[in-house]
Amino acid sequence: MTDQDLKTARREKWRLDGKPIQTIEHARAFIESVGFALMYPMRPAVPLPTFIGAFVGSDDRLPDWQHAFADPRAAEATELMVRLLRERAAYEANLFGENNAFLVAASAFPYFYALVGERNPKQPPNSGARSPYSPLACDAFDLIQRSGPVSKQKMQEALGGSVSFPALDKALGELWSNLRITRVDYNRSEGSFWDVLYRWAPDAVREGISLSVAEALSGLLSKYLEAAIAVEQSELETFFGNFVARSKVRDAVNALLAARELSFTQVAGRSMLQITPAKVVFDPATHTAAREERKERQGKERQERKQRLASPTAATTGASPRPQPKGRPSSSGAPRARRPFHKFSPGSRGDGPRGGKPTGPKRRQP
Repeated sequence: MTDQDLKTARREKWRLDGKPIQTIEHARAFIESVGFALMYPMRPAVPLPTFIGAFVGSDDRLPDWQHAFADPRAAEATELMVRLLRERAAYEANLFGENNAFLVAASAFPYFYALVGERNPKQPPNSGARSPYSPLACDAFDLIQRSGPVSKQKMQEALGGSVSFPALDKALGELWSNLRITRVDYNRSEGSFWDVLYRWAPDAVREGISLSVAEALSGLLSKYLEAAIAVEQSELETFFGNFVARSKVRDAVNALLAARELSFTQVAGRSMLQITPAKVVFDPATHTAAREERKERQGKERQERKQRLASPTAATTGASPRPQPKGRPSSSGAPRARRPFHKFSPGSRGDGPRGGKPTGPKRRQP
């Protein structure tokens, strides 16, 4: 595989080849085929598809999240993305910040939850010195659990007017990073609506709790490589290092390599990981048909060769007959008579003392 082959395969997989997604059916099929997608491109680039790139059908002059407000394409893509969230065809995670959504397909979300989410999601979080949750985050979770789905504006009013929006955003980010809550809707007047995840997607949460870390990580690695086609192991560890320890990523990669589910390939002099290509299954019927076809073709070739050899050379090529060697009769004449063979015929070796029979070596006379 060359570097250009890899780019072409990714553009086709990520819908950057001039085939944009414009309907909810196309958007659902796209997110299921890639498994993960960023809403906007990042700097530096991450080997991940972008939802706005698939919506536009190109990666030319795509806005990042800082400039999305000035691009009308971003508003249309966000509306389509929110429709995916409403029908639970995709889920949103706070992996690269609130302003750049990380979308996870419904089929891959239980594996993602097994690595990031809480094993007891209904238990309220506690604040403390070692807790990742602030007191405001604990109060916000209690409010969402009682009144969700609820908008951020109504949360501010319920928690007290003294709570600022930046402080509330920070508290919601703490809950969202551990998949305690999720955004379920959005409108321009009230903004985002939040709900506890175990109530919004109970089946996905229940399935994620039952999965082990090794099983979930192996599934996500395979899904990521299916979308990225081929990546270097360092890129793989950098991406998954955002939500799981890199040592566990290396262990999962080594296990998949040992099971031959992953393999290395050379791309422009770089060693990259890919999903091991499927082997061609032996089909006896196809093999028999190919063998019969080969025999039939060889029989026709032999028949044509016999016909060419049977035809006169002079008539086909116009060449003169081959001259016969001197002293030999022509092949078209009478056959040559064979002479009789006598082993000890008289006179064949001269007249000797034994009547023509061969004698031994002569003895030297004294």
